[in-house]
Amino acid sequence: MEYVLHSPRGDPPDPGRGGIRPRDDTTRGGLFVTRIVIIGGGPGGYEAALVGAQLGAEVTVVDRDGLGGASVLTDCVPSKTLIATAEVMTTFDSSYEELGIIVADDTPHKEQAARVVGVDLGKVNRRVKRLALAQSHDITASVTRAGARVMRGRGRLEGLQAADGSRQVVVTAADGTEESLTADAVLVATGAHPREIPDALPDGERILNWTQVYDLDELPEELIVVGSGVTGAEFAGAYQALGSRVTLISSRDRVLPGEDPDAAAVLEDVFRRRGMNVMARSRAQSAKRVDDRVEVTLADGRVISGSHCLMAVGAIPNTAGMGLEEAGVRLKDSGHVLTDRVSRTSAPGVYAAGDVTGVFALASVAAMQGRIAMYHFLGDAVTPLNLKTVSSNVFTDPEIATVGYTQSDVDAGRIDARAVKLPLLRNPRAKMQGIRDGFVKIFCRPGTGIVVGGCVVAPRASELIHPISLAVDNNLTVEQIANAFTVYPSLSGSIAEVARQLHTRKLTGDS
Repeated sequence: MEYVLHSPRGDPPDPGRGGIRPRDDTTRGGLFVTRIVIIGGGPGGYEAALVGAQLGAEVTVVDRDGLGGASVLTDCVPSKTLIATAEVMTTFDSSYEELGIIVADDTPHKEQAARVVGVDLGKVNRRVKRLALAQSHDITASVTRAGARVMRGRGRLEGLQAADGSRQVVVTAADGTEESLTADAVLVATGAHPREIPDALPDGERILNWTQVYDLDELPEELIVVGSGVTGAEFAGAYQALGSRVTLISSRDRVLPGEDPDAAAVLEDVFRRRGMNVMARSRAQSAKRVDDRVEVTLADGRVISGSHCLMAVGAIPNTAGMGLEEAGVRLKDSGHVLTDRVSRTSAPGVYAAGDVTGVFALASVAAMQGRIAMYHFLGDAVTPLNLKTVSSNVFTDPEIATVGYTQSDVDAGRIDARAVKLPLLRNPRAKMQGIRDGFVKIFCRPGTGIVVGGCVVAPRASELIHPISLAVDNNLTVEQIANAFTVYPSLSGSIAEVARQLHTRKLTGDS
């Protein structure tokens, strides 16, 4: 038996945790090869596979549905593809008259309150599925080209760590056959699935979860969306833009309770102005089909009727039946896997990444967690996960992008920071494009002017947040942002203007 040293910086040798690990006779060309099994092929899994293979490990990815996971097949990629169509619809509907665009073929009179353009939802959804499958195939090609093996099936951990530091992963194929894999390290990246309310179970036809909406061939006439978090808000805005009459049921005081309150207020105002029925402080208790309708009963007894209902009430981690606790992996009360900042679990040699950890339900965070796990275990230089540098986006119209410390952090006293918010109405490019809603907000430390966070509410906020993300990640000051050239006219000019105002307030001592 031989030992191979894999000791990441700053960590003492620890069997199965990037330390000295006993090895068996697995060789490649006379050299010992580290064997890694990844359970789950979403962003956390496939990004880890690419890194592991590139660093010379023998990598096997066990996946049930296709690489890319829910993010590519049923969640992020499909929803944003659907939203892309909705975005075009909204942009046209809200600005064509102001921009002087004339639609000459059967344009309805103003008093008819009819739409100028419509949508073929069946065609939209076929495009959604086509692009999702193409992305999954591209990912599979990249992973296999890098040298990793892809197995179709369900994976589970079998027992505790062996004396030589290895672990067993049992893979069950669709036909019931099983194969046991020996691994020096295991990454659990199995994601999550839609949470269900017992009295509102989806039927895939009228009562739907977010994985089932892409099977619709016709646009819902009246859509009830239960849940006002990111998923609920995105779908509510998208279907309203596509032409559905939407009722959004929120159990909280406002939509997007986890986002910047100023941003949430803008979005809720936009939703209501465009005709959405937003019902705050209204908890859904049940949903049932009545002929070709759906009735949603609220906790206070009110009944809301619509043609379809979308349940967007959170997600459950895919940890059941995987043998995790038996293998020494600690789970939170929510069922999520408990990890540290380098993706280690409580079990030696077992890492976890993505939605299964409950850290941030973002593809970018899952991918980073997966990469960090491989860097750590294989002894490469690794930077622990820093959630205060994570940028995120809500793909509503307008979009809401955030990075770093937030308004709630400042209000709660978790950080001392100054903020300036500049409405987009003052931006010349926004005026030219007919953009009325949105703002740029930046937080900086008093005294030093170091940028610690920001929020952008605007079309393509997902792109505009990047310079603020760079500032947060590199401890740049508002002076440095203010002194960088921006294009005139441009929406990004508002970022520089906010920085200039923060710099001025720092000099004058204004809060």
